[in-house]
Amino acid sequence: MSDTDRTFCIAPMLDRTDRHYRYFVRLLTRHALLYTEMITTGAILKGDTPYRLQYDPQEHPVALQLGGSDPGELRECAHIAADYGYDEINLNVGCPSDRAQSGIFGVCLMAKPSLVAECVNAMQQVVDIPVTVKHRIGIDDMDSDETLLEFIKTVAGGGCKTFIVHARKAWLQGLSPKENREVPPLQYEKVYRLKNACPDLEIIINGGISTLDECHRLLNHVDGVMVGREAYSNIYMLSRVDQRFYGCDHRPISRREVLKNLIPYMQEEVSNGTNLHRITRHLPGLFQGIPGARIWRRRLSHSQGLTVSRFSELVHDLQM
Repeated sequence: MSDTDRTFCIAPMLDRTDRHYRYFVRLLTRHALLYTEMITTGAILKGDTPYRLQYDPQEHPVALQLGGSDPGELRECAHIAADYGYDEINLNVGCPSDRAQSGIFGVCLMAKPSLVAECVNAMQQVVDIPVTVKHRIGIDDMDSDETLLEFIKTVAGGGCKTFIVHARKAWLQGLSPKENREVPPLQYEKVYRLKNACPDLEIIINGGISTLDECHRLLNHVDGVMVGREAYSNIYMLSRVDQRFYGCDHRPISRREVLKNLIPYMQEEVSNGTNLHRITRHLPGLFQGIPGARIWRRRLSHSQGLTVSRFSELVHDLQM
């Protein structure tokens, strides 16, 4: 096993887990493992690589999630990612979008375990950091325990030791990506059985997890948990992660302290040309579920016209 601690992870989420969100998260938890949005090999090899891959050193530990299926292209991207200092490379074998299917990457690769194994092996040949795979429990009617175990064993033969398992299958036709996140039922027991069948592999469970208490229960059966949408819409839940999962004894940071600590980052980013809204768009969930949250969201809804100094005034005036 690698030294990377995956007890608690935050899922890669398209248009959400960008570098500004990840910096924000680091003000709440120092230890949770963070993931980038999925970035395709083409976006790295043919696009603006520094823009795609840059991040703040405060974000460590942070993993890069790649989308692709060409072993040579993935090998080249893995080498670039290692040079950028990422702590892990994760191959996306779970995205059900039409774009992913037409590009022959994402969840459709579950039907091609030998190719996934080849991709993993190609990446591991050029990096010393872990190469992991995030996938579903199955696709369409290929969702038996035996089929899932065959997929895992084949990919493990390519050198993968860590599997992040979204405990839902995906329907390649008939459901939208959003529906594929919600309609197929969660089957945690299938992931438990997978872990029992593969005790030497690291199995991380993902899908529908919404509380830290639930995380604790799941950790009785698997090696780690990955939280997705709840870690975005109710981000302050992360303020207790270090105490509950990593043995830290410091008190959770307050919401107001989080915002005050974010201001210097905002100032630096804006001075470098970043639109402030790129940062503030991640903040509405900080006050989720407490009195005054609606007022906070309303103020941020006008954040296109905010300046850092005006944001500082809003933070100073907070009564929450």
